[in-house]
Amino acid sequence: MSRPTDLVQGTLDLLILKTLSLGPIHGWAVGQRIQQISNDVLQVQQGSLYPALHRLEQQGWIRAEWGESENHRRARFYALTRAGQKRLNQELQQWERLSSAIGLVVKAV
Repeated sequence: MSRPTDLVQGTLDLLILKTLSLGPIHGWAVGQRIQQISNDVLQVQQGSLYPALHRLEQQGWIRAEWGESENHRRARFYALTRAGQKRLNQELQQWERLSSAIGLVVKAV
């Protein structure tokens, strides 16, 4: 199996917001869900994940509350806010524009 791919700069927020749009989950599970949905191609390191979650919470795009994880440990569960859903829509539009432009260049060159 090949090595997990490093994330394209600036995509972590999009991936986290999109993951949380599926429903509230605890922090560690966010990274696991991204890895699982991407068929192990994308891997988010905890050193990147938790600062990003904190930043998104400070911006009001996600909210966090304490709860109990499936293994009965105390964990912070994150959920998308209305502002976060709006930001996700903006991020998705930007991603579509960027990925389309990259596709054009790759095909033309």
